[in-house]
Amino acid sequence: MAHTHDKRNLESIPVGSLGVIALEGCRGLAEMVDEYLLGWREDRENEHKNSLAFSGYMRDSYLLDVSLPRFGSGEGKGVIMESVRGMDLFLIVDVCNYSVTYNMFGDVNHMSPDDHYQNLKRIIAAVGGKARRITVIMPFLYESRQHTRASRESLDCAIALQELVNMGVDNIITFDAHDPRVQNAIPLNGFETIQASYQFIKGLLSRVHDLKIEPEHMMIVSPDEGGMSRAIYMANVLGLDMGMFYKRRDYTQVVDGKNPIVAHEFLGSDVKGKDVLVLDDMIASGESAIDVARELKKREAGRIFIAATFGLFSKGLEPIEKAVKDGVITGVLTTNLIYQKPELFRKPWYISCDMSKYLAYIIDTLNHDSSISDLLNPNQRIQALVARYKAGEIEEEA
Repeated sequence: MAHTHDKRNLESIPVGSLGVIALEGCRGLAEMVDEYLLGWREDRENEHKNSLAFSGYMRDSYLLDVSLPRFGSGEGKGVIMESVRGMDLFLIVDVCNYSVTYNMFGDVNHMSPDDHYQNLKRIIAAVGGKARRITVIMPFLYESRQHTRASRESLDCAIALQELVNMGVDNIITFDAHDPRVQNAIPLNGFETIQASYQFIKGLLSRVHDLKIEPEHMMIVSPDEGGMSRAIYMANVLGLDMGMFYKRRDYTQVVDGKNPIVAHEFLGSDVKGKDVLVLDDMIASGESAIDVARELKKREAGRIFIAATFGLFSKGLEPIEKAVKDGVITGVLTTNLIYQKPELFRKPWYISCDMSKYLAYIIDTLNHDSSISDLLNPNQRIQALVARYKAGEIEEEA
């Protein structure tokens, strides 16, 4: 899978020996990342074989052996099975993986985001300050939907970020944070929120071969005002028009913890006959995405593709399935940064966007203490991809 020719040219000395810890629930993703790292470093190892600064540069695997056993009461602990002294550690955690279970008083419990977050803290505690640097890669930012205070309520995301920093975490890397301003809670520490723009375009172009990427035929739409910057970036890079919906809510009542949406109002140019790519940070129940797609269909839009970094599908796949059958939605793209239901892969409308190579690039570059700026802005890579697509050179690829 890993091709040595696409390794990055990293000249600097590594911060420390590289170690990757995959918490319960994201082992599969971490193994794919590990495979890329091994391929690239095998090639580089030959250049630095006798350099002391690069000792331990090449290993059989960068994944460290950890254990998170539970007592019968449901309490747990974190154990690291090998030395981490002086290491540059990258901890990967998927707080959304509800498929992971544990026993408590004889009952089977599904792990909640709280359980995963607690496990992350257990492993950091087990490191015991011995690592040279700790970077937490938390694709879905824990409690990121509880990022502002509207009344007397908790600010969970800010509390979690401060807690991690106080435990010795140097950098936090997340994807498509619900509101990136939450990083103001830890202004003196590294916080990166990364977008999957390139991977979405790649996924769409490798599966749909008759898209016309011109303003007359295609459009980018944001389902709400919160996702405007995401849609503006994508529209500008692709040279397309964009539109957005704003949600008119009924503030006199609260249903499931939020004010119900009365109507979706659309701002933007005419969508008639155009293929539309709707960009969002997550598909939770899917209701919001389906509502937006229906509104676009009322305005006579062509095919509608929904791209969201995180596919939670908290009410199952049936609502999306029905929207596809009704001809409202053509395709759904989400990443493998969080748990994907196995049945998703059997759905003809689903396009999975693999992020493992991108994660491997980020880890490899940061371990060498090099800049990741070019990774955070994939403009040139997207332009090259679109040019190849228009020339008919795109097929399914790694």
